[in-house]
Amino acid sequence: MKALDELTFDNRFARLGDAFSTSVLPDPIEAPRLVVASEAAMRLLDLEPTEAYSPVFAELFSGHKLWGEAEPRAMVYSGHQFGHYNPRLGDGRGLLLGEVYTDAGEHWDLHLKGAGQTPWSRGADGRAVLRSSIREFLASEALYALGIPSSRALCVIGSDTPVWREKQERAAMLLRLAPSHVRFGHFEYFYYTKQPELAKQLGEHVLAMHFPECLEQPEPYLAMYRQIVERNAQLIAKWQAYGFCHGVMNTDNMSILGITFDFGPFAFLDDFDANFICNHSDHEGRYSFSNQVPIAHWNLSALAQALTPFISVEALRETLGLFLPLYEAHYADLMRRRLGFTTAEDDDKQLLERLFALMQNSAVDYNLFFRRLGDEAAEAAVLKLRDDFIDRDAFDAWATAYLARLNREPASSDRTARMHAVNPLYVLRNYLAQKAIDAAEDGDYEEVRRLHRVLTRPFEAQAGMEAYAQRPPEWGKHLEISCSS
Repeated sequence: MKALDELTFDNRFARLGDAFSTSVLPDPIEAPRLVVASEAAMRLLDLEPTEAYSPVFAELFSGHKLWGEAEPRAMVYSGHQFGHYNPRLGDGRGLLLGEVYTDAGEHWDLHLKGAGQTPWSRGADGRAVLRSSIREFLASEALYALGIPSSRALCVIGSDTPVWREKQERAAMLLRLAPSHVRFGHFEYFYYTKQPELAKQLGEHVLAMHFPECLEQPEPYLAMYRQIVERNAQLIAKWQAYGFCHGVMNTDNMSILGITFDFGPFAFLDDFDANFICNHSDHEGRYSFSNQVPIAHWNLSALAQALTPFISVEALRETLGLFLPLYEAHYADLMRRRLGFTTAEDDDKQLLERLFALMQNSAVDYNLFFRRLGDEAAEAAVLKLRDDFIDRDAFDAWATAYLARLNREPASSDRTARMHAVNPLYVLRNYLAQKAIDAAEDGDYEEVRRLHRVLTRPFEAQAGMEAYAQRPPEWGKHLEISCSS
């Protein structure tokens, strides 16, 4: 393990030049202090976990100090926001500090969010507030623990710097990690500004750095696009399977690596609601839970348009056509495992759709239902779960079909272990995050740290943590989350 001053930088994106990013120094925040840090994320950089509690740690990730080898850059990109093209977005409050090269041969972007104004701040202050920084930290690490591809979060640094949103709040900085922060919107920017040479330079960089195996194919760009389609199909399948709602699926928030990032008004489903909208600014429900699949397809088509200088329209259309079948295959496999099945049958989809209709009508807790289904023998489990349903006759009919389907499975004694391995006991519910935020805003960071620890082991029952595995109180089901941060 290393100390902070022993990190090795290899700033590959910065070397692309000023057409792709602008040199900007972070603007420090006042009286920086550690709110929470992820030991698992620190290990990705070969960092000794105790480094988080050294004074220099807070200074580095609050803009007060900088490695000599770091090259902070604000990236430029564009994107479709709520279906409308915005020609110039970019890192309005974030900076790519540099890329760390680890002993394992991996590159990790160090991206500091809330670092102050950049050329793309669009009149805003370039700051992030404590509440949004905590939410993104918890979400990044919680999704990773669930097996959902995500950017990682190293730490949150709090401060005394005032910022004004709907009310006065305090600024914070979040340090997040990802192998790349290149988005669909990067390709859109150079396509719509008609800069084919720069688009090619970006494409060659992405291929060499992130899809080197595609360079061996007859059509490297097409092979890369196919991988992007495949990765995003798997990502969205996992979002849907675990009830995760992103909230702002603009193309500038979509990673070319198929990972979750740019967390804003996200939420996990509490009561099952296929039409749930987690962003109270999304008045038309464009990014509702049920729309995430078609929106991902739409976003991939927007990326395809930006890649037309390198790939034929026919080949792009054919590759894009793989998204829905791939998504459906991944999703079906995940949901079969959540139900305790190890084999596939043609009627499994209908069985699941019948269950969702019953859950929707009875406001049944989404993730707890699947966890409880695997707690004990199936007959006993469905008998207990029926009390959660309004139409018990309809649930009994479903349970009869489910038990019959289960009886056609190969004999196995490890059903509970299998189901608990894929059905989390703990998920990042909005009310849990809000309680941690309220305490942190009063200067008490212990609840944020405790919640983080619980969420790093979502499938494992943890002694004394029963309160984190309960259905939310009524006030906790209807929290309004906006893009304001």
